[in-house]
Amino acid sequence: MIDTIVRSAAEQDLPQVLDLYRHLHPHDPELDVATAERVWSTLMISDSMTVIVAQVAERLVSSCTLAIVPNLSRGGRSYGVIENVVTHADYRRLGLGRRLLAHALDIAWQANCYKVLLATGSNREATLRFYEEAGFQRGGKTYFEVRRP
Repeated sequence: MIDTIVRSAAEQDLPQVLDLYRHLHPHDPELDVATAERVWSTLMISDSMTVIVAQVAERLVSSCTLAIVPNLSRGGRSYGVIENVVTHADYRRLGLGRRLLAHALDIAWQANCYKVLLATGSNREATLRFYEEAGFQRGGKTYFEVRRP
């Protein structure tokens, strides 16, 4: 395994996180700087959002975002939602994604979440197995999605 630090993102990480997202959605248009900085600032000051990064040397090579959602059911215990899981193409299959997700789960369990949700748009069996190997289960619930027209 390569020497890696998994940590919460910091203010100065924005450019590298945006670079990583090119590996997540390569056909998306580039986000303008003002919008990116506004969204990043909101993420950085939020008590319920954590952007988690994996760093090799000075380079961010993997990231995900964890939202902890307050909840009035389940005894008032929150739940977590993981989104935007991405690893740089040159660093895949090295265990970084699993370490990243394990870190996200640790944060969620420390926050007393009763569950953590993760959705993927991929139907590739290798991707689905990756999430299963990271502890997530298929078929537990059915999730629906609607996108803004």
